[in-house]
Amino acid sequence: MVLALASALACSLVFATWLPRDIKDYRDYTTAAPCPAHTRAKAVEHCLRTVSFTVENTEVRGGRNGSYKATLSGAPVGNGVAVFGDSEPVLETLRPGDRITGTVWRGLVMTISKAGARQSTSYAPRDEPQMTAALGTFLGLLAVMGLVFGAVRLAGPRNPQPFTWRPYGMPVFIATAVTCIAVGFPALLLGLPWWLVPALSVPAVAYTAWAFCRYRRQKTIVDCGG
Repeated sequence: MVLALASALACSLVFATWLPRDIKDYRDYTTAAPCPAHTRAKAVEHCLRTVSFTVENTEVRGGRNGSYKATLSGAPVGNGVAVFGDSEPVLETLRPGDRITGTVWRGLVMTISKAGARQSTSYAPRDEPQMTAALGTFLGLLAVMGLVFGAVRLAGPRNPQPFTWRPYGMPVFIATAVTCIAVGFPALLLGLPWWLVPALSVPAVAYTAWAFCRYRRQKTIVDCGG
């Protein structure tokens, strides 16, 4: 029951807070106008300000605990450590002392560019609500699974079969995770509406859980009869 409540809370936060915020931030970022010329830069601005940075140092480390960072200075806003998702195409070319151009929005560096190449930082809003919806859907389905398992245990603590982690819970858990990813990732690649992710994932997981439960019950009957 604790797992169900925690998952339900996390699911509500994803759909009520995280997803709407990401969608709004991306819309605000893509529609933001350049800051008026010859105006003093402020710590937080909702317009896009283009500034020049000096590269102090970089950190490019791949692997499991990879880190991609650049320490920037010399601009009226946005100075400090900028974090990236990978090293290409700009970060890997930077050397201490290089002068680069950066775009700052709301006090954070959104992009950097050098010699015509441009790279977004990890702070830049992205149009990826499908994967956020996939996470929220997974958490919601996990909450339902936890609620069902908990209710069965309360109703029949001596015989909760087949609603136990093995052999029913784990396969359904794996099927839920795989389904949410299998729906969310193609939806992201194809640019489909985010609401299609729960709309397709929920019935698919429900059918899979029902079919597997039916299979387990039939197998139990056959085993007992044998």
